[in-house]
Amino acid sequence: MQNSGNRQPVSIEQINGVGPAVAQKLQKMGLETVEDLLFCLPHRYEDRRQIRKIAQLRDGHHEVFQGEILAAGEMTTRRTRRRIYEVIVSDGSGQISLKWFHYKKQWMKQRFAPGRKAFFIAEVKRYGASLEAHHPDVDFLKQNEIIEQHISSDTLSFGRILPVYPLTEGLHQKTARKIWKTAVDGYACDLQTSLPQSILDRRNLLPTATAIQQAHWPDNDTPLDLLESGREAGRRSLVYDEFFFLELGMALKRRGVVIEQGIPFQVNHTYTKPLAQMLPFKMTDAQRRVLGEIKNDLMQPHPMNRMVQGDVGCGKTVVALMTALVAIENGCQVAVVAPTEILAIQHYRQFAPWLEQLGLKAALLTSSTPGREKKAILEATAEGEIDLLVGTHAVLQEGVSFKRLGLGIIDEQHRFGVRQRAVLKKKGANPHILVMTATPIPRTLALSVFGDLALSVIDQMPPGRTPVQTSIIPAQNRERAYKQIENEIDKGRQAYIVYPLVEESEKSDLQAACAAFEELSASIFSRYRVGLLHGQLGNDEKEEVMSAFKDGYIDILIATTVIEVGVDVPNATVMLIEHAERFGLAQLHQLRGRVGRGADQSSCLLIKSRACSEEGQRRLETMQATSDGFKIAEVDLEMRGPGEFLGTRQSGIPDFRIANLLRDSRVLEEAREDAFDMANQPDFLTSDRYSDLRNTLKQRWGSRLELANIG
Repeated sequence: MQNSGNRQPVSIEQINGVGPAVAQKLQKMGLETVEDLLFCLPHRYEDRRQIRKIAQLRDGHHEVFQGEILAAGEMTTRRTRRRIYEVIVSDGSGQISLKWFHYKKQWMKQRFAPGRKAFFIAEVKRYGASLEAHHPDVDFLKQNEIIEQHISSDTLSFGRILPVYPLTEGLHQKTARKIWKTAVDGYACDLQTSLPQSILDRRNLLPTATAIQQAHWPDNDTPLDLLESGREAGRRSLVYDEFFFLELGMALKRRGVVIEQGIPFQVNHTYTKPLAQMLPFKMTDAQRRVLGEIKNDLMQPHPMNRMVQGDVGCGKTVVALMTALVAIENGCQVAVVAPTEILAIQHYRQFAPWLEQLGLKAALLTSSTPGREKKAILEATAEGEIDLLVGTHAVLQEGVSFKRLGLGIIDEQHRFGVRQRAVLKKKGANPHILVMTATPIPRTLALSVFGDLALSVIDQMPPGRTPVQTSIIPAQNRERAYKQIENEIDKGRQAYIVYPLVEESEKSDLQAACAAFEELSASIFSRYRVGLLHGQLGNDEKEEVMSAFKDGYIDILIATTVIEVGVDVPNATVMLIEHAERFGLAQLHQLRGRVGRGADQSSCLLIKSRACSEEGQRRLETMQATSDGFKIAEVDLEMRGPGEFLGTRQSGIPDFRIANLLRDSRVLEEAREDAFDMANQPDFLTSDRYSDLRNTLKQRWGSRLELANIG
C-alpha cells in the first residue's frame, strides 16, 4: 500500500468476489494490486438519490426511473432499414421507448416479457412529445416484490450518488461497484498521508484515506457539479498529492543547479551592440524582455537553466544569437544542438554570416559531415578556435570536446530526451543551458515536465506579419487550390506543396511527394520551376534545393515534412498540404508557420480526403479557427494526452494516476508554490523532520527525476 513502510503489495485476488476470471479482467485494465484499485477512481458519477416519474424525466440527463413493460419486440427503422429491439415502458405518469442496437433476440425476448417491472438507468432524449433511452442499465424486480423492498435491499444501487467505473469486456458496473466498495472499506484506512499537516490545513485537503473514500463513495450532500468536474475535496486532495511530489522533485533539480558553481558572465556588449546595429530590424519588446531575463541568469554564479517558448516566427533565433554572443564575449564557446540536419543547416546559415562580420568563427557538425572535415572541426573546437559549433546529436557524441564550453543551446527541446541536456552539460564546467521550442507547450505541461527550467515566453510577433488565411478544401476541389497557387506565382511569389510520405508503401494509399513531383511538374505546373525536397536526399542535395528556393530559382517546392521547422523564405505566400487530416496539430501549425513570414497576405490550403475521420476534421477546424499556437496546443493536448503530445522520445513525463493536466491546472500551481517553498528550506536535505517527505519523493519519482542522493 502507498507509503506504508515495506509492506508487500496486496493482490486483487485477496478481495472477496475477485476470483481468477474477474482478476484476469481487472489485469487487462492494468489493475494488479489493491492499491491499483484504490487509485483507479470513477470516471463519472450517477445521481440515484431520486427516482423520477417518467413524466418528470429531463432531456439530456442520466435518470433513474421505474415502470412496467407494456410491449417489446424487434423492429426495422424506416430511414436506415436497421433492425433494433424496442421496449415500451410505463409507470402511469407517461411512457418511454427503450432501444437496443446490439442485442441477441432470443435473450431479449426472455428478459423483456410484457408485465415485468424493473428500474432503468439511462440518458434520456426527448424527440417532440416522445421520450427515448438507448441501452439502459436494467434492474428487474422479483415477482410480487414491491419497489420499496427492492430499494432497501440494494443500497449499493439506489438512494445515493453512485460511482461509474471504467470497465472491460465481461465486467459489469454492478460487479465493479461491489469489488471497489470491498477494497475501499477494507484497505483505504491503511493508506498513510504523505503531506505535512500544515499543508493539509492551508489548502483544505483531506488525509489520503478519507480522500480515497470520498472520491469513490461521495457523501450524499456533495454537489454533483463538483464531482463531475473533479473539484470535490477527495479527488482534489489526491491530485494535489501527485502534483506536490512531482514539483518537489523539480524544485530539488532546480536547487541542484543553484547550488552548482557556474560561470558568471559580464555583459560588456563587445559583440551584442554591433550585432544590434547590423540587424535590418528592431527587436520586439518581448524579445528584449526575454533577453533581459536570460542576461540576468547569465550574470549569476550558478548555471542558467532556462526554456524560451515562442510561436513560429516570433524571433527566437535572434535571442539565441544574442545569448551566444554574451558567452563569446566572456571567452567561452557555444554549442547549438538541433534535432534534424535541415534545422541545424538552417541555424548555421543564419548564425555564420553574422559571426563572420564580427570576426568570429562558426562550424557545422552533423552525421553527414565528411571524415576529413569532421576531424578538422573537432580539432579546432578542442583548441578553442571555433566560437560557435552548430550541429545535430553528433555534437553530443563522445570525441567532441570543447576548450571552454560556456553555453549550450538546445532547439526544439521536445524532440530530445530529458537526459540529453545532462550530456551537453558534461561537455563543459557546468555551462549555462538555454532550450528553445517553437511548439507551444501549455503552461501546465511545461511546469510538470520542464518544471526544473525557468520559463520565458516570446508572446509578440515582429511587426509586418499578416495572419495566414487557412482554408479546408475537399480533395475533389483540389483544382481550386492549384489555381490559387498559379495566381500567387504569377504575382512573383513562391509556394510549398507538402505530402506526408516520400514514396508509396503497401500499407498506405497516400499520394507520395516523388510521384507528385513527376506528375505536377509535367502537367499542371509545367510552365513553372518545380523543386523536390525530402529526407532521403543527401546533405548537399538538401542544401542545394533549399538555397535555390530561398534565392528564387524554384517557384514551387514539393516537400515532405522536412520543411516543418527552420525553412525561412519570406517570398513564399501559399502552402498546400495534401491529406492534411493525417498530420498532427503541432505538425500542421509548424508547417503553416513556413508561410506568412513576410508582409504579404499568405494562405494555407488544407486538402481533406474523403475518408477524413471525426478527429481529423476537428484538427482541421482548429487550424482554420485560430493561429494562436497556445490555443492549438491546448486542443492537441486534450486530444492526444501528455505522453503522445510530447512524443515518444520524451521519457521524463510521469504517468499521473489521478491528476489531469488540463482539468487540474489550478491545483498544479498551488502544489508547485508549496513544493518550491518546501525545497528551499535550508535544512530540507538534512533535517530528520523532512525525512518522510524525502523518502516518499524518492519512492515515487527518484529514478525518473535523477534524485538518487536525496535520502
